[in-house]
Amino acid sequence: MGQVVATTERVVRAPADVVRAALADYTTTRPAVLPEQYSEYRVDAGGQGAGTKVHWRLQATSKRVREQDVVVTETPDGALVETDTNSTMVTTWTVSAADAGVSTVRARTTWTGATGIGGFFERTFAPKGLSRIQDAMLTRLEQAVTAG
Repeated sequence: MGQVVATTERVVRAPADVVRAALADYTTTRPAVLPEQYSEYRVDAGGQGAGTKVHWRLQATSKRVREQDVVVTETPDGALVETDTNSTMVTTWTVSAADAGVSTVRARTTWTGATGIGGFFERTFAPKGLSRIQDAMLTRLEQAVTAG
């Protein structure tokens, strides 16, 4: 079994503190910016940053659906870490100032992949698919933080 890694990075035209606050808002902003691949979203505890527990269904492909129960923690530098208690999947969201009023947002997701030929295809194609989903979310996040 090998580790599978999907990374998505995007420049967002909003200050880092605004973007990070929006990402950490699992009650209002997150459900509003999730793309169509997410369903059955609910906050089970908390709602703001560390300590939040959230559930969603992620349909990465027509055949691949994950029920995810996620626990949110934070690193000392303020990154949000989403750990799925149903699998080995962990997503780390990092927001850093790129320029005046501009941020770089990076999502890095890792999980333990399958073995054999299935694992080869998973390591080859799953990161690209997940990156597309995360990029769609970051597009919507940018729209949310720059609206108004």
